[in-house]
Amino acid sequence: MAEPIRLLPAGTADAPEMPRNVEAEAALLGALMIDNRLCEDVQVKLRADHFHEPIHGRIYEAILKLVDRNMVANPVTLRPMFESDEAMKELGGPGYLAQLTGSGAALIGARDFATQIYDLALLRELIGVGRTMVESALDTSEDVDPKSQIEAAEVALYRVAEEGGETGSVKSFAQATKAAVENAERALNSGGHVSGITTGLDTVNARVGGLHRSDLIILAGRPGMGKTSLATNIAFNAAIRRVRDREDGIDDAKSVGAGVAFFSLEMSADQLATRILAEQAEISSQKLRMGEIGHHDFRNLARAAAELETLPFYIDDTPGLTIAALRTRARRLKRQRGVDMIIVDYLQLLQGSGKGGDGNRVQEISEISRGLKQLAKELHVPVIALSQLSRQVEQRENKRPQLSDLRESGSIEQDADSVWFVYREEYYINFEKPKEASVEAGDDAGAVSAFDIWQKRMSDAHGIAELVVAKNRHGATATIPLKFEAKFTKFSDLADDRFGGPR
Repeated sequence: MAEPIRLLPAGTADAPEMPRNVEAEAALLGALMIDNRLCEDVQVKLRADHFHEPIHGRIYEAILKLVDRNMVANPVTLRPMFESDEAMKELGGPGYLAQLTGSGAALIGARDFATQIYDLALLRELIGVGRTMVESALDTSEDVDPKSQIEAAEVALYRVAEEGGETGSVKSFAQATKAAVENAERALNSGGHVSGITTGLDTVNARVGGLHRSDLIILAGRPGMGKTSLATNIAFNAAIRRVRDREDGIDDAKSVGAGVAFFSLEMSADQLATRILAEQAEISSQKLRMGEIGHHDFRNLARAAAELETLPFYIDDTPGLTIAALRTRARRLKRQRGVDMIIVDYLQLLQGSGKGGDGNRVQEISEISRGLKQLAKELHVPVIALSQLSRQVEQRENKRPQLSDLRESGSIEQDADSVWFVYREEYYINFEKPKEASVEAGDDAGAVSAFDIWQKRMSDAHGIAELVVAKNRHGATATIPLKFEAKFTKFSDLADDRFGGPR
């Protein structure tokens, strides 16, 4: 058994050699020059920088370049490309290329050689990450931030792990068809409508089919519309469905529920938990904070708390996260907790990498929205990102939001697979309340006062919210009426024939 690699102090003469197999590199290059068709198999995974010997990496790159031009790559055609290569001269000149093809037996094990070269390259990368971690940790200067070092190390380790995963994202039509059939089976098992992860709202599921994996969903609205409440409702509904599906013996892969990671950049974890408890126990969150609850309410609260304890629901309330740090934490939660849905509250509170240095907020928001979309694809989970809308909504007579209201960047609309707006007309009508004595027309006994008209409008709009699906890559747009209980900040399906379902 090989001894483990030991990291020795800097300057030690007997530092261990880096993992490598120069003979395997030479044999593979010889095989590729004898049979160029082998390039099709190895180039998907193997890059020039995976070779330990730089000259071997350059030869490999030259072979691929000629093959890509539909030219034969052999010692004769490659010779002009290495006439003046200093490293090649040290090996005896371009004649070294002919030496590499000396053993035809290498053709048999070419794929195994490529795999070993690749694996050894990953080991060298791991050693590099480890050394960087050690050097960074030994730096005790005042401007050192250990947390940022940990995040950087996680990003580097994940990059190595990611490279060691699938050989590419190309799928055969048979594979793609299998995935489509599995989605259809999931929709069938759920009772219909849901091919992705359930929102817990039947009218929404019926219109959008649930939350689709790899999608970025932007949930936007002006302050006071209830977008955080809707996000917590959806998160709870998905998490509780996952628990119930497990109890029913349904495998996680076939479940329409999900483990949820909730990144709360605005509210603390205990504030968010209080809100969710209030929603599920149907207790006023204000009364809950003030302690103004009776024994019946407390029993409901205890029941909801006991139910929440078992949920696959994880809250990260770290303030001021960068998009890179959020992606690192999301990967960790995916790996350790198996989360299948990510919610970010809210997008504008995230920070970019700051690499631009010009303070351009539009570019920063573009980087953030692009990063969230990449995260959804990378982890194969739906990402719901809450977003603020610009104040221009308030300046219009019609306050219903539209795509152009998305704040600070059009790239949010571009990167998103779906854009949802939360709109409550009741919120705006409430500010239009006239004096009770005002009269609409004249002093006639039968005249209707402005207050009566306002009161009628308030009555019609009371407890009604609209989820406006303004963009939907998987289907048509729609306006979906929902019931909103402001006291509990809870959304539910609206059992009201006046609206006739989604429009």
